[in-house]
Amino acid sequence: MIVIGGGHAGCEAACASANLGAQTCLVTMDMNKIAQMSCNPAVGGIAKGQIVREIDALGGQMGLVTDATSIQFRMLNVGKGPAVWSPRAQCDRGKFIWEWRRHLDATPNLDIWQDQADELLVESVAVAQRQVQQAIGIRTIWGAELYAKCVVLTAGTFLNGLMHIGRKMVAGGRIAEPAVPHLTESITRHGVSTARMKTGTPVRIDKRSVHFEDMEIQPGESRPYQFSYLNKGGALKQLPCWTVNTNEEVHEILRSGLADSPLYNGQIKSIGPRYCPSIETKLMTFPDREKHPLFLEPEGEDTNEMYLNGFSSSLPMDVQINALKKIPALRDMKVYRPGYAIEYDFFDPTQLSHSLESKIIKNLFMAGQVNGTTGYEEAGGQGTMAGINAALKAGASASGSNSGSATDTTRFVLHRDEAYIGVLIDDLVTKGVDEPYRMFTSRAEYRILLRQDDADARLTEKAYELGLVKRDRYDWWLEKKQFIEEIEAFCQNFAIKPRLINSALEALGTTPLQFGCKLVDLVNRPQLNLQNLAEIIPQLKEVLNRPQNRREEIAEAAEIRMKYKGYIDRERIVADKMHRLENIKIKGHFNYNELQGLSTECRQKLEKIQPETLAQASRIPGVSPSDINVLLVLLGR
Repeated sequence: MIVIGGGHAGCEAACASANLGAQTCLVTMDMNKIAQMSCNPAVGGIAKGQIVREIDALGGQMGLVTDATSIQFRMLNVGKGPAVWSPRAQCDRGKFIWEWRRHLDATPNLDIWQDQADELLVESVAVAQRQVQQAIGIRTIWGAELYAKCVVLTAGTFLNGLMHIGRKMVAGGRIAEPAVPHLTESITRHGVSTARMKTGTPVRIDKRSVHFEDMEIQPGESRPYQFSYLNKGGALKQLPCWTVNTNEEVHEILRSGLADSPLYNGQIKSIGPRYCPSIETKLMTFPDREKHPLFLEPEGEDTNEMYLNGFSSSLPMDVQINALKKIPALRDMKVYRPGYAIEYDFFDPTQLSHSLESKIIKNLFMAGQVNGTTGYEEAGGQGTMAGINAALKAGASASGSNSGSATDTTRFVLHRDEAYIGVLIDDLVTKGVDEPYRMFTSRAEYRILLRQDDADARLTEKAYELGLVKRDRYDWWLEKKQFIEEIEAFCQNFAIKPRLINSALEALGTTPLQFGCKLVDLVNRPQLNLQNLAEIIPQLKEVLNRPQNRREEIAEAAEIRMKYKGYIDRERIVADKMHRLENIKIKGHFNYNELQGLSTECRQKLEKIQPETLAQASRIPGVSPSDINVLLVLLGR
């Protein structure tokens, strides 16, 4: 196995592959910038936090590394239902890199080669009387030739990367790092289509020059939340973030520089991320807004560098700096570097199968921003799946599995009701992208099944059977599962007598009981939870205080399962119905161009994407329910 690129996708791909027993080589330009956080040094967020939990449940490293280097943790959306609760952590950028490096160095079967991939090596082989292109290795800029059964490409923004600050353009994959100029062409010459995308990053500020008295402090959580189910503490010193707003003076200076903005003078022609717009895009999209919120976030424990979230920009550097100095808290601001935009190559993800293997060049897998996504978490999730599937195809499953059922597996795919990672990959390979793809809870139709609290319930057993998760992680999941079931059973069986509890219920702001009930009926009331009920029911407090790791997390998971049982059961029924269509394989059964019962758009989309199942076909834009009915009738024949 060869993994090209040492970013978040590449590191997870390399670890997953090596943990399955594949001899893996990670090729990266700079071993001192492993898993560099190119933009905000934060992990998680809306739906992204769920992905990190899923990576952890699959035996990945992102959660462990984040917990070890976290300087602020917050649970987002707690004012809403648990389906959309999302963990997020601000990290120490420098320590994050070295913690990742420590994990890579400690992984058996994993080697690192510091070099730059220059060409994908491909050979043509005869399969079933036709010629098939397959990847066999890479050639580097220093002339090294590395050969492997499978190659995973995770090149991030480096493929023909071009950075913009005002009218100035410099080739590069990241500030002060070179672009990769030839690798794209060595792939597209075999028929893989490519296009360009754009992303950006904000100015970095010296905290010694900031007037924090003019800003609003934003502390982290006091509760000891963590990403990884294995962690037992060890986070760094917790630091606050700060909030401030732009004003009309700031906007006026920014508008004066729009003629030199690469986004509006025609210099940048590619599309940027809709949900992380530049400050100049905000001004043009919301011209009536008098202010926009900004968040000043620390880059680490021991640095003065701070990140100005919400001010991504590619305007000329003097425009950026002069505008920001009109904010009172930043009037004496000094910067380390201005914001910039970067354009880069990506490949059409509809040319991939659900295993993330290319349909055009066999044994080539792709993950991360080369598939048109944005974000460390989306990259890490894809990298995990690409590394698993490349290792399985290379024949590593027999040496790594803990279950006989996994040894026959040639690929590992997660469905949309099993993981946000499954939603992400299905969206990419089924719908494609016309802008950088970012995960949101709204993209998942089964989000009550994909909560941040139950990633291990959904995935750890699968990962253990595959050989990704080792016995300690699996035992921890069994222990947690047992304790959750114990809490649920206690609540379902423990009888409540009104005369013993009514006064306490009134004190908690809920209606007193007229008749006896089970404890679970009280848990299901919106004003009540296990914690405040434990204060008035000694037997429940005893159950919750038994010596187990992460009692609070376990109790929270049990409570969610009880409170939302009806919704969870209903959504599971809907998901099971869709699984029936997932089981109907259609790839290779039809020549879609000859099916006159389908709409023209449907025939074109099906011919291009070649869906594997009827369920995937139903999710393709332009394929209507009536088209699916036509296919069902034809399959019946």
